[in-house]
Amino acid sequence: MTKASLYDAISDLPLDIDGYDVEFRQRTCAGDFARISVILCLQDAHPGQRGVPRPCTRFSIHGDGATGVGEDVTYEIEDHQALDDKPIDLPPAGSYTIDSFSEALDGIDLFPGVTPGREASRSYRRWALESAALDIALKQADTDLATVLGREYDPARFLVSTRLGDPPTLERVRQWLELNPETEFKLDATSAWTPEIMDELAATDAVRILDLKGHYKHTDVDQSPDTTLYRRIIERFPNALIEDPRLTEETLPLFEGHEHRVTWDAPITGVASIEELPFMPEWLNMKPSRFGSIENLFETIEYCRDRGIGMYGGGQTELSVGRQHLHALASLFYPAAPNDIAPCAYNDPDPVAGLPKSPLSPPPNPRGLEWAPN
Repeated sequence: MTKASLYDAISDLPLDIDGYDVEFRQRTCAGDFARISVILCLQDAHPGQRGVPRPCTRFSIHGDGATGVGEDVTYEIEDHQALDDKPIDLPPAGSYTIDSFSEALDGIDLFPGVTPGREASRSYRRWALESAALDIALKQADTDLATVLGREYDPARFLVSTRLGDPPTLERVRQWLELNPETEFKLDATSAWTPEIMDELAATDAVRILDLKGHYKHTDVDQSPDTTLYRRIIERFPNALIEDPRLTEETLPLFEGHEHRVTWDAPITGVASIEELPFMPEWLNMKPSRFGSIENLFETIEYCRDRGIGMYGGGQTELSVGRQHLHALASLFYPAAPNDIAPCAYNDPDPVAGLPKSPLSPPPNPRGLEWAPN
């Protein structure tokens, strides 16, 4: 007897669609790079430099008294603004299943009349639509994802993800640790990091993941392969995972004996991308937006589970509902992992007291794909 897949459990969920909405918002976020996000109710999302407003576009799907919302994390603001002049010709009102709605998206240009700033944006917007469809289908069935999958929501651990600025400073890390000494971090390492900064960070014993950003191209956060940086990271943080190194003839030898610490993010878009890695990983960053479709995401989760590959959740500075979706997925599939899914307020320009602490408790009455904290 063939084992039912995760996707089998949700593919036939019915959803009735009456229409869609698009709405734009802005929010100021911390960080060293400008970024945009779209949310499917459509919502506006753009994390930017410290104090820079982030636009967000939010799509909403309405039907049978319910609303499903998803978030598109497309980075370029122009790709969001283009929707004003050339809206997407979304599947018409009517009755669907999750699977038939996904099939309907196959024939639709999600960037009508424009070429997106990066090819990955097509997957980002596809995920926004599919997650919104799953959200409304679950709400119309008066249930939640855990119940449909026959699982339970567990408390979800999270790290605080940040950059140290240019020139780098530990001010933000110190502020978070002062507010909560148990804060754990995922940090973007750069060639500007000095040995003194690394030594102080290592002494905190709070860094769980170091992101080398070696597979980013034409962004404000690109980090070229740097043998000095890589060697210092490997030596000073022996218990931290090392994400997205660029493995070259010069850098690959540095990781001999440390392969179990290497994890991947930017290259991971499905099963085929895992099988193309230079070696089978022990850990992977699961960013749903990179997978595009629910089927692709669930297939990849099962592939990792079957092979003992550890998974942790990752985000793209979502502003609201998209971050809740990450919490729900992490809670179901990798709750104790070092998830890069801190609540949205952790991305605000200044650390403040009173924010939810890790792990996040599951909501008492989850509904749809929502996972609003207590």
